[in-house]
Amino acid sequence: MSTPRSLRIPPQVKPHVIQTARGGFAALSGQAPSGVSDRHPALLVPGYTGSKEDFLSVLQSLAAAGRTVSAMDMRGQYQSAAAATQAGYTLDELASDLLAVAATMAADGGGVHLLGHSFGGLVARHATLANPGAFTSLTLLCSGPGTIGGERAMTLRDLLDFLEPAGTDVTLLGPLIEQVWHGQVKPQAIADGTPTEIIDFLAERATLSCPLGLAEMAKHLLNCPDRTAELAGLEQLPKLVSYGEDDDAWPPDVQDLMAKRLRAERICIPGAGHSPAVEAPETTAAMLTSFWNQAESASRGRSSKR
Repeated sequence: MSTPRSLRIPPQVKPHVIQTARGGFAALSGQAPSGVSDRHPALLVPGYTGSKEDFLSVLQSLAAAGRTVSAMDMRGQYQSAAAATQAGYTLDELASDLLAVAATMAADGGGVHLLGHSFGGLVARHATLANPGAFTSLTLLCSGPGTIGGERAMTLRDLLDFLEPAGTDVTLLGPLIEQVWHGQVKPQAIADGTPTEIIDFLAERATLSCPLGLAEMAKHLLNCPDRTAELAGLEQLPKLVSYGEDDDAWPPDVQDLMAKRLRAERICIPGAGHSPAVEAPETTAAMLTSFWNQAESASRGRSSKR
């Protein structure tokens, strides 16, 4: 698997493909400095229009704490293969992909720390509810209880209206996505002062991501049910809800209320918006390492009482 030339990959982070019973998934993985770790591995899942590269700033720090940490592209995202049909992008299918990746990572039968960012959090929740025993902990990072709202919802509705004439025909969807990129996304990135090398990467990612996947994931964001009560029923599973103080997707007060309903640990990250791994990497890495270590201690405590 090739690495984007416009991005700098930390020396302890390697691109590879995680082979599973459901196919291969592109990943970036950081290994414990010693090469051996008795800590549970962690799987990081990106959000809508995102990819594994969204976690580049934290992977090395997380691995330095002594565990294998992998960020993946979900099916149809950037360098992971697209689904054959629309049916491959249901939440059930995307969640089954996460479970397959987790099973490969936990070859010794142990659990995996699962983190989902934004839309990835909705998929991570779905996977956790499908098979709670697969995971040592669940972190919802800048993710909400269900349907997204506000300006982001309006943007998604506008996108789906624009794509509607193409239906599920990828050959028609692709050029429409390119129009959105060149006509809206790229000019906004330039206006925001985004470095040229990052814009080059974003262009490559937009081109390689499956347009049908983008459309289907947008629909999930606009129609996802609130499953907080079901997740709260998994009382033994350590949960963390974290978000930037300036998150503009699901408002912080909505995520705070979700954390209370889940009886989960809640951490607001100062100086960050919707992408704490990019905007406050050191704080985010320290927070996750602390939470994961505590979750493993709790898991060992429960096991010793059996």
